[in-house]
Amino acid sequence: MKKILVTGGAGFIGSHLCERLLSEGNEVICLDNYFTGSKSTIIHLLDNPYFELVRHDVTEPYYAEVDEIYNLACPASPVHYQYNPIKTLKTSVMGAINMLGLAKRVKAKILQASTSEVYGDPIVHPQPETYWGNVNPIGPRSCYDEGKRCAETLFIDYHRQNNVVIKIARIFNTYGPNMDPQDGRVVSNFIVQALKGDDITIFGDGKQTRSFQYIDDLIEGLIRLMASDVSFTGPVNIGNAQEFTMLELAKTILKITGSKSKIQFMPLPEDDPKQRQPDVSLAYANLNNWQAQIDLETGLYNTIRYFNELLK
Repeated sequence: MKKILVTGGAGFIGSHLCERLLSEGNEVICLDNYFTGSKSTIIHLLDNPYFELVRHDVTEPYYAEVDEIYNLACPASPVHYQYNPIKTLKTSVMGAINMLGLAKRVKAKILQASTSEVYGDPIVHPQPETYWGNVNPIGPRSCYDEGKRCAETLFIDYHRQNNVVIKIARIFNTYGPNMDPQDGRVVSNFIVQALKGDDITIFGDGKQTRSFQYIDDLIEGLIRLMASDVSFTGPVNIGNAQEFTMLELAKTILKITGSKSKIQFMPLPEDDPKQRQPDVSLAYANLNNWQAQIDLETGLYNTIRYFNELLK
């Protein structure tokens, strides 16, 4: 049995990860300050004697004897990370420093949940890990983009200087149950609007693309990355290699929900990427042939069912 710390464990991704780690017989410490996480996502785990829930902010040091650390703590949607950009940057940078310090002290293996946002508005398509990105360092999204880029720097330098065993996952758009209906992400926005019969608002002309990964595929990728050979640090893209336009996503959601919502086009926000698609060949080669398995319609059906129950 391993003792595993999950920061941001009451968030969308963290809650699924805690559940998976417990199901595999591990002891899990879930750390969260509930800025975007919620007890409702992990309340069903509280009776498990191997699950511990701690209210804590990663910008402050935390001490525990653990074998592995998944550092997921950080607001991940524009609505949340732009609400308090300085706090977002502190969470990425100070959180990384504190968790890396813990990993160094107790000789734990540590995984950083980085993001496809490190590529910015890419001029290379699809995006391989060797691409350095096209990021505006002073734009409205930079608190998140540059915070995650700085965290990657900290991770690789702790590895080089202090021999900390690290893993860096660049996570692409992920969706599924436990998403916050008010988080402002495109999948949750479209689903909630469709279920309520409101206009579906598409920013831009709807031709900009994303790759949508179901939560179960991401969790499998993270688990495999943590278990990968110690020499493989990443960064590695974890995402669905299929590319969809915003218009295709909206029409698929309308079809599944049977909604009569109309599509409304709005101006594109500043620095919003026009394309986003991962090159996942590195993950396939190093993570036991990992690739996304769940198609968009299946994943959306499960997610819509979750939101339907939530909004009743």
